[in-house]
Amino acid sequence: MKRSEFRYLERLRVRWAEIDMQKIVFNGHYLMYFDTAVAGYWRAMAMPYQQAMQHLDGDLYVRKATLEYHASAQYDDLLDVGIRCQRIGSSSVAFAAAVFRGDVLLVSGDLVYVFADPATQRSKPVPEALRALLQDFEAGQPMVDVRLGSWDQLGPQAAAVRRAVFIEEQRIPEAMEWDEADATCVHAVACNRFGMALGTGRLIAHAPGVSRIGRMAVLSALRGADIGRRLLQALSDCARQRGDVEILLHAQTSAAGFYRRAGYIERGPVFEEADIPHQEMFVRLDSTQAASGSSV
Repeated sequence: MKRSEFRYLERLRVRWAEIDMQKIVFNGHYLMYFDTAVAGYWRAMAMPYQQAMQHLDGDLYVRKATLEYHASAQYDDLLDVGIRCQRIGSSSVAFAAAVFRGDVLLVSGDLVYVFADPATQRSKPVPEALRALLQDFEAGQPMVDVRLGSWDQLGPQAAAVRRAVFIEEQRIPEAMEWDEADATCVHAVACNRFGMALGTGRLIAHAPGVSRIGRMAVLSALRGADIGRRLLQALSDCARQRGDVEILLHAQTSAAGFYRRAGYIERGPVFEEADIPHQEMFVRLDSTQAASGSSV
């Protein structure tokens, strides 16, 4: 097995608790590494696992797991755990898995899951939608579609994400979340292959030649899957196309690094909105490059 055979690799660092008396990673922990990487594989497909399984009316259960040990990982090693869908049967899905330290293969394995009814755990045919999703991901097809539109067009999807992130997760009062700007601004919604809304943002005409991006939100299960970058790019492209020369936003300070990597610059002191520290940031569109190297 080679690293190049895997479209998805999960980066992990070996922890002290994972070392045995031989001063190497205890053999059983590699199954945990594989399981962690499988969760990341679903995230890379823009699929929040529980919601996706509910949508598919089933769940995946491990039927078989095999490992072959080639070399040992040690404390503080940086590992890359690769997962690849290698076969889809009538009711089963088989994955190849591998642990690499650099280009050195440490452990290889196979994981076989059976798609089944959660109530009875009896096998069911793998849904065609899941089969197509896995095949398209391995073929390098995009997993997320960013849509731009009005509140009338995208409001229900945008509102669901904002409710989950701002009202339920961050405890922002509901009365502060909805305002008159929703009716007139441009909204962006990122959806996965099943049409599930995963993230949102909006673009407001702030002043002549200046836009303001706000209400940027990505569901917690999908953060780190490049969805925030794609939303930011879509809104930036929209502002540029209508002739704006600057975009400003009020970033939660915990997300300032994401915007900084996209070219935004801090302006003014930190302030509070809804009891959350914020920082005004801006970017000049004539010097903006495609947002890259950042993920929310």
